[in-house]
Amino acid sequence: IAGALIIDLLVFHRKAHVIGIREAAVESAIWIGLGLAFTGVIAWMFAGQGEGTSSAVEYLSGYLIEKSLSVDNVFVWAMIFAHFKVPREYQHRTLFWGIFGALVLRFVFILVGVAVITRFQFLLLVFGIFLIYTGVKIFKSGEDEGDPSEMRTMKLFRRFVPSVDHYDGQKMFTRVNGHRMATPLLAVLVVIEVSDVIFAVDSVPAVLAVSREQFIVFASNAFAILGLRALYFLLADMRERFVYMPHTISFLLIYVGVKMSIAIWYHIPVPISLGIIITALTVGIVASVIKDRSEKA
Repeated sequence: IAGALIIDLLVFHRKAHVIGIREAAVESAIWIGLGLAFTGVIAWMFAGQGEGTSSAVEYLSGYLIEKSLSVDNVFVWAMIFAHFKVPREYQHRTLFWGIFGALVLRFVFILVGVAVITRFQFLLLVFGIFLIYTGVKIFKSGEDEGDPSEMRTMKLFRRFVPSVDHYDGQKMFTRVNGHRMATPLLAVLVVIEVSDVIFAVDSVPAVLAVSREQFIVFASNAFAILGLRALYFLLADMRERFVYMPHTISFLLIYVGVKMSIAIWYHIPVPISLGIIITALTVGIVASVIKDRSEKA
């Protein structure tokens, strides 16, 4: 996992650039392939204990569950990047460190266990309501075109951390008159990490329900999360190319918000959530294509 992260950052994405749909599709296929191939590694590792097959099934089940649940993160990232007006060429590096932090946090969560995690389930309701509000706001007014320096989140961040309003390439910190100042990318990274903590409260217990072997749970979480960056750029590209994608993302944010808000009392089955997400994306894309063709006709 560490080797894959190093190669991804230092070889394939050493320089900042806009990731296109073809590159994102290839990367998605590679990460999914690695995740599925690791099933064989799990089977080999636990074969000596006579649990090779059962452990492989546990890993694959955990991987598919986490992959499905983690799709929610993609739409929250889209909201965060749009909110902070992060240039496309800087988003991959930010997500790299965001996912690196997410892996560390997931590892801690898995070690601590479900008992402690469930004590913070009230945060699901708080974050869910926020997502519903954001989804409704996007649906009513479309993309937020305000000045990033005037956003409430930026004002709150500047209150605690000395920062500037402008980006300085991919840097999290810059120097102004000899003083070390945070750039908006650091604020974005903090928000991404906080959002992952909230999602982990929901997803980690789901995987722990499949397996109690910590290595299997962490590996399934890690490989599912690692491919999310490429998936984000696939969906982000769709968001720019298809006119109804903002409406689709608005609907999905509202759905994810409702799902998280009621999670304390009722967990919507993963197949249903995945079906709703796929259906919404399909409807949004098809409707956009039909509209585009009708305008060109």
